[in-house]
Amino acid sequence: MFYQRYAKRWFDVLIALLVLGIASPLLLLTAVLVRLRLGSPIFFTQQRPGHHGRPFTLYKFRTMTDARDAYGQLLPDADRLPRFGRLLRATSLDELPELWNVLKGEMSLVGPRPLLEKYLPYYTDEERQRMDILPGITGWAQIRGRNNTPWDIRLQDDVWYVHNMSFSFDIIILCKTLAKVILRQDVQIDPRSTMLDLDDERKQSCD
Repeated sequence: MFYQRYAKRWFDVLIALLVLGIASPLLLLTAVLVRLRLGSPIFFTQQRPGHHGRPFTLYKFRTMTDARDAYGQLLPDADRLPRFGRLLRATSLDELPELWNVLKGEMSLVGPRPLLEKYLPYYTDEERQRMDILPGITGWAQIRGRNNTPWDIRLQDDVWYVHNMSFSFDIIILCKTLAKVILRQDVQIDPRSTMLDLDDERKQSCD
């Protein structure tokens, strides 16, 4: 309980500042390449539900273009994801700006991933417990399979983490996340190509 209420926040800030300091040249280089290859804006921003469902602005490096069809409509995600964007996702470099969310107190290093706002009506009462803590850059569900895991299991893993978090557990999750990033294990460049969005999946189950 002490770790969750007090020490976890200080741990988040310390590690986020350390990583930002070490990775600042990489961040700058990535930002320049995103601007040159994908255009402006450099950052992808989106409203996500955070602690207790309160919305916040999530920051990532942009990975997709604004390519449109003859009618001015955006092309499907897969058609707007160039090789460079795929590389950013495969190496998780697109996630680095979320460290700014950590410093602002909107995210933690470890916790349930902040999912889309449109999913909120489709959580069960138990699954809503995943929002009892700050969302994380990585989490128990991510090292257990990232986007390859079915929704029900991913959400169960999130709730399990909420009830079992500890300093040592967070260290284990961070180390395993780093290993997966380096080895590029369980990476889904375009998750929507292999699984339905949570809302679509649960709508189908109700039909």
